[in-house]
Amino acid sequence: MTPEDVATFERCIAVGGLALFPSDTVYGLATEPDSKEGRGRLYELKGRSLGVPAAVMFFALDLALEALPQLGPRTRAALGALLPGPLTVLLPNPAGRYPLACGPDRQRLGLRVPELSGALAPLSAVKWPVLQSSANRSGGPDPRRVEDVEDHIRFGVDLQLDGGTLPGVASTVVDLTGFEVSGEHAVVRVGAVPAAAVAAALTGTV
Repeated sequence: MTPEDVATFERCIAVGGLALFPSDTVYGLATEPDSKEGRGRLYELKGRSLGVPAAVMFFALDLALEALPQLGPRTRAALGALLPGPLTVLLPNPAGRYPLACGPDRQRLGLRVPELSGALAPLSAVKWPVLQSSANRSGGPDPRRVEDVEDHIRFGVDLQLDGGTLPGVASTVVDLTGFEVSGEHAVVRVGAVPAAAVAAALTGTV
């Protein structure tokens, strides 16, 4: 991954294009969060209903916190304890930010901030968020390599970034929608981070 790759990725997203890119978990598909056309293309490639939510990925935690000023101090502390990392965090979204990623419930938003190191580190320079989902047909296996992505997806995007072989385990999904009030969380899907590690990370933020 090079700075030139990052610049090309940003240009692709800026014009509502669709990119195949590596993350800290699996290969994903990304588009501009407010592009209905981009989201439509992404969902069509995955065979996913538009009613199913996606997530918004920021490439640095400070950018995510700046974009979501409605989050309370306890939730912000929890995000600081969990991210960046291979998690998708479900957050309260009273302002209805990024509605195309929310599905039917605009009061809840999925957030990703990947931990990018080694060959993927240049991607941490991306300044803008993306609407993203894994680069597989809905319900299909998560791709560890570009070659693992089905041909109709690979050749249906505008840009492919090859980051080599990835861990291949999807993100753990953690629900923090009630954390600000109750201090409680729920692990909705266990993936790259065990539930016990999530609980341990949140100790002291309650």
